[in-house]
Amino acid sequence: MNQEPADQSLSSTTKDSPSLPSTVRLLGVASLLNDVASEMIFPLLPTFVITVLGGSQTTLGLIEGSADSLSSLLKLGSGYWSDRLGNRRQFVFWGYAIAALIRPTIAMMTAPWQIGVARLVDRFGKGVRSAPRDAMIADSSAPSERGRAFGFHRAMDHAGAAIGPLLATTFLWFWPGQLRTLFTLALLPGLVLLALLYFGLPNASEKPSRSPEDSPTATWSLKSFDFRFCGFLVALLLFTLGNASDAFLLVRAATLGVPAALLPVLWCVFHMEKSFLSLKLGAAVDRIGARSMISIGWAWYAVIYVLFALSTEAWHAWVLFLLYAPFYAFTEAAQKALVAELVPVEKRGLAYGWFNATVGIGALPASLMFGALSDHFGPATSFSAGAVLAVLATLLLQAVTHSPRPARQS
Repeated sequence: MNQEPADQSLSSTTKDSPSLPSTVRLLGVASLLNDVASEMIFPLLPTFVITVLGGSQTTLGLIEGSADSLSSLLKLGSGYWSDRLGNRRQFVFWGYAIAALIRPTIAMMTAPWQIGVARLVDRFGKGVRSAPRDAMIADSSAPSERGRAFGFHRAMDHAGAAIGPLLATTFLWFWPGQLRTLFTLALLPGLVLLALLYFGLPNASEKPSRSPEDSPTATWSLKSFDFRFCGFLVALLLFTLGNASDAFLLVRAATLGVPAALLPVLWCVFHMEKSFLSLKLGAAVDRIGARSMISIGWAWYAVIYVLFALSTEAWHAWVLFLLYAPFYAFTEAAQKALVAELVPVEKRGLAYGWFNATVGIGALPASLMFGALSDHFGPATSFSAGAVLAVLATLLLQAVTHSPRPARQS
């Protein structure tokens, strides 16, 4: 393909220098700032909706479920169109801009339905940016460093998710109850983020702009991908059905005796560990292979879920959260690196769209199933079911992605 010389040049450059491409580093900082702004608000949103605005848990579930579903569907569309139009940069910038500008408006809202609208707009922005951003990271990285690139990005994302709650907790320590003021202040990291992207995100990482008519082979269908990528999506869906929201882990921690006041601390430590391990283990993907890392991570997940099922003491929750964090470091970068490995370069945007959509499709029924099993049979059953699905997904992954892709992949 005509991009091979550029990729070869990039490969030689990365061998001479340990630093990641500037586009990857910039997108990592952008993700950190975005999560700082988001996590200043999100952990407090349930309390705001229920105690301040008078909503219910059912209302909260409807808001978050609808928002995540919209985001998942848009990731497929934005990835597809970023391939066809050849302009990933605009999708990334406007996706972040929409979210950054809508979040602070929560401070002015007086009814739960208004929060629902804001969350839909926020997740609309996430849906617009996610698949094109992942494709841009893959486009900007040599094949030998994609695991490290995605690991760095996830590390920055988790770091922001740890910093945001710390800032919110510090603010509320000095100004207790001032939630609306805090939500307004979330605009500040968002504005820094937009300035960084507007002036720093280069056009050079884009492919030449072209119209849809110039891409007659572009299609939404999975038929254009080989059986290995489609098989990976099936395995991913199976795993996702057993991977309920981590909010249930916080519920489990509370039932084991962790005080409510310490749950934010537990959550912050959890994200700090995820950030550190993602940074360290991302490069391991490039050494031992994305497929092997995913298998290790999914198997690790199964073990931890069994231990959550068997846990009986508050200190068990602290230990298990620390043991659970490596699952993310094993899988997040590896999954995205495997997508780039399994698909042609000209279809990466669509492939990341399908990847994100698959996770989104499985996420809602996963949480509903976990909750129903917990309500009717107890947490031991729900956690055990998740572990069984993780083992089955690992076996399926090994079966459908065993053959190497031809060396032409960039």
